[in-house]
Amino acid sequence: MDGDVGTDVRVTAADVLAAQARLRRYLSPTPLHHAERFGCWLKLENLQRTGSYKVRGALNALLAARERGDHRPVIAASAGNHAQGLAWAAYRLGVNAITVMPRCAPQTKIAGVAHWGATVRLHGETYDEAKAFAIDLASQNGYRLLSAFDDPDVIAGQGTVGLELAALAPDVVLVPIGGGGLASGVALALKSQGVRIIGAQVEGVDAMLRALRGDHTPRDPVATLADGVRVKEPGLLTQRLLAKLLDDVVVVREAELRETLVRLALEEHVIAEGAGALALAAGRRIAGKRKCAVVSGGNLDAGVLAQLLSEVRPRAPRRPRRRHRDVPAVVAEPAIATLNPIPFTPPRAAVPAARVHEELHA
Repeated sequence: MDGDVGTDVRVTAADVLAAQARLRRYLSPTPLHHAERFGCWLKLENLQRTGSYKVRGALNALLAARERGDHRPVIAASAGNHAQGLAWAAYRLGVNAITVMPRCAPQTKIAGVAHWGATVRLHGETYDEAKAFAIDLASQNGYRLLSAFDDPDVIAGQGTVGLELAALAPDVVLVPIGGGGLASGVALALKSQGVRIIGAQVEGVDAMLRALRGDHTPRDPVATLADGVRVKEPGLLTQRLLAKLLDDVVVVREAELRETLVRLALEEHVIAEGAGALALAAGRRIAGKRKCAVVSGGNLDAGVLAQLLSEVRPRAPRRPRRRHRDVPAVVAEPAIATLNPIPFTPPRAAVPAARVHEELHA
């Protein structure tokens, strides 16, 4: 699908299943981890190829295009993770790829794109400025424009995250929302099973929530640690899907996001980027017997992580409730005098080696 999607474009759960069939040859399922101190399961997409779930949608889009006989070079605008996913997928399939990234994109992500041989163009200060430039290049050169989220093939690919979660049988799944591709795909995969889908956005970076409420006024998103969801205009196709499938959206404060990222690193030993920690930060406000948060990516600059670790002092987590009330909190140890003494047997004296030799040869 090129450019903006029309109202006749559809994506269904069957498309997600088809994407899973395409991707299983190239991508292995990512693990689940139970973060006990958070009371939440984590879907570790930070351990995905290129460090983010984005490779699923990019690879599915290229494979689907090949099935349709579309062999044009592909161009995409991205804050970093979609660009890396596209670069890796293009490398694996032998497709020419161009990525347009804002100048403020993390150096880790720029280096990751260049590593896989894709052409990198830095333009603008925001994702939306990079997107406008990518649209111009696509129209001038006949490239295929691949949206980071508003494309049916991309949405279907991201939905495979939800299919992998089905075995967990969650009652709530929390998903970060920028343009809405991941949330749309996961909702398509799981909604028919009665799973509640909760979106997570950052305060001041909530374009999707405002659009779902009927406010389509463009507003510049504020600066945030979650650069992966810093989108000025959400997708049109994703809006239509989420209006039907999304149960709620939680807006997280920047301070909550920073604290959650640091706690993830220190307590769970999970390195997540800002957008990757967003769903878990939102999960602290959502009740669920078996809830799961998608850790969408782990491409965090080492300098940013070091700064966060030095600046953020997370509050100590609450003590867990004891499951067995009949067990006392502290079990007293018996006094030493009441212990049964153990008989002491002195060791046998060492036998000189010369004597042993004489006895053996007597």
